[in-house]
Amino acid sequence: MNAPEAALQAPSSSKKAAPSWRDGLAVYLQPRVLIVLFLGFSSGLPLALSGSTLLIWMRESGVDLGTIGLFALVGTPYTLKFLWAPLVDALHVPFFTRIFGRRRGWLLASQLLLIASIVLLALADPARSAAFVAFAALLVATMSSTQDIVVDAFRVESLPESEQAAGMAAYVAAYRIGMLVSTAGALFLVSAYEGSGIARTSAWMWGYVTMAALVLIGTATALFATEPEPSVRADAATSSETAFSRVVHAAAGAFSEFLLRKDALAALAFVVLFKFTDAFSGSMTAPFVIDLGFSRNDYAAIVKGFGLAATLIGGFAGGFVARRYSLAASLWIGGVLQAVANLSFSWLALAGVNHWALVLAITAENFTSAIGTVIFVAYLSALCRNPLHTATQYALLTALAAVGRTYLSSGAGYVAKATGWPLFFMICVVVAVPSLLLLVYLQRRGHFAALGPVRV
Repeated sequence: MNAPEAALQAPSSSKKAAPSWRDGLAVYLQPRVLIVLFLGFSSGLPLALSGSTLLIWMRESGVDLGTIGLFALVGTPYTLKFLWAPLVDALHVPFFTRIFGRRRGWLLASQLLLIASIVLLALADPARSAAFVAFAALLVATMSSTQDIVVDAFRVESLPESEQAAGMAAYVAAYRIGMLVSTAGALFLVSAYEGSGIARTSAWMWGYVTMAALVLIGTATALFATEPEPSVRADAATSSETAFSRVVHAAAGAFSEFLLRKDALAALAFVVLFKFTDAFSGSMTAPFVIDLGFSRNDYAAIVKGFGLAATLIGGFAGGFVARRYSLAASLWIGGVLQAVANLSFSWLALAGVNHWALVLAITAENFTSAIGTVIFVAYLSALCRNPLHTATQYALLTALAAVGRTYLSSGAGYVAKATGWPLFFMICVVVAVPSLLLLVYLQRRGHFAALGPVRV
């Protein structure tokens, strides 16, 4: 163990009595938890602006399905963010770090650049230049993924162990609300602008400008927050090292430790493929609903309204499953449920424009997807046990998980165009098979048993 690592070791704490239910509720009102909550909103807000909301804008502008499917590639920064995660850990941002500190400096810099990127995307016109839209959306995704890296590190470092669970719950809930605002909220806002007499192109522009302004909630939170104490100690412990040396140590330690594990490549492949069934169908959900004949407001109210409720309930259900069963059994339950749920969309495609059918299909898909996601996050967390490398390793794993959403699902538009909607969603069930085969392999190799008990 080198000197910086020794300096960062936290003293072991003795066991404390279980908190009462009043303490359990009061923890959500702690200033540190509230700060994490608002940062969660800021993290969840940009994702749909370069994703599902943008796809609806493009479809309304007359862009063909094939091109829309290729826009899944805009999510590339979410896949590659592990490459610059060590830079966020090791380097200082000129002016910002000196004034605000190591984590807060990166937070403020990334948020200001994110606002500028969303405004640039607002000025684009999908009907005239899909290439410019792709460039602006790529910038949004890059700044958004950088913010995610910093917020994850800030959350882990700023909360004591007694507040970590509450902080994560607050973060996830606020993240979902941020996504709801940038999907249903943005669509309702665009409709309101259009209803007031503004042309559709301008309505979309002002809708995105409004979303850019909402990022200021995260900026104000970063200004109000204080620099996490572990970050201050880490900065002091590595002050004698050069910037290059800090980056090398952060990256090499995280990657080498993971890749030297037994069945590391199979585990990484499983990380890529487990949520692929969701990604493949999810990339086409918005165009599917619009093509079927539902309105923009139908999509906003049902897909994002009922969908959010189903997701939150599914999250609790996933937590129950993960506590009740072993990690391997939980992954089986989540993997099978999230795959089979795609058949509800095949049924909807045959049923046509039926609002209750849409509610049932969306509820089934979001509920099962949330179960799979919670269990999957528990698995990713179990893979990141070294506190010296948690941020970089978690960035690596979540980036790999985004490969399915970004690259493997990029051809979904062409598949839907060739097969039609009912058969397309049946194919989405089939694409889950490789991950289930890897699950069999890893289970037989003792991979999950070696991880030990998993805390959700």
